[in-house]
Amino acid sequence: MLKRIYQFVLVLSVASMLAGCAMTFPGGATSNPIGPKVGVATGHIYLGVLYFDQDASILKAAKNGGITKISTFDVKKTDILGLVQSYETIVTGE
Repeated sequence: MLKRIYQFVLVLSVASMLAGCAMTFPGGATSNPIGPKVGVATGHIYLGVLYFDQDASILKAAKNGGITKISTFDVKKTDILGLVQSYETIVTGE
């Protein structure tokens, strides 16, 4: 019986380590009409402090999508146990 409890706790521990969370936050909008173009920029942070020359800015996302008039932007944050965090900026416009 005790062996099964240890196995159950082990399975729960492994499952929780693989769990992650993703949330998208609305950033803002302008008075420009929503255009057909979408641009994305991403950046990753490791252990909460390590990042290596990454740019997840609104301007970088607009440049990646070929957008000159920004309509809206959102920020999506994904967190895996606080070890790896990913930020993705999504821009729409013309």
